[in-house]
Amino acid sequence: MKKNVLFAVFALILTLLSCNHSTKENEVAAIEPAREIIKDSITKATFVDDFGDQMEVIINHTQNTAKIFLDGKTYEIKKIDELPEYTAANEAYQYSNIRGNITFLKKDADMVLFHYKPTKENSPTKMASY
Repeated sequence: MKKNVLFAVFALILTLLSCNHSTKENEVAAIEPAREIIKDSITKATFVDDFGDQMEVIINHTQNTAKIFLDGKTYEIKKIDELPEYTAANEAYQYSNIRGNITFLKKDADMVLFHYKPTKENSPTKMASY
């Protein structure tokens, strides 16, 4: 009887020791390579057009991509260097920011989904002198 109790205690101790150390954690740590943290240059802006529609634009200058949030949808597009100023597009949509005029359009339907033109409230007024 004493041998059975000692054997049961010994088996219990071995079971507890083996359960405390998981080999899966070591395998996962060995598989994943060390990653470098790269800080991207990101610009976020929100525009409201004359109709009250709001569009949020997040531009990642490091990866040359743009994410556009409009009417609950997200559009991911890539910068095009051939077009003027900041223009990004994919096969269906095009975003452009030319001198502050923001335009987001659907290419295949030639339909403007969003247009923002900056107001001239901040610019000084020109007065005529006689």
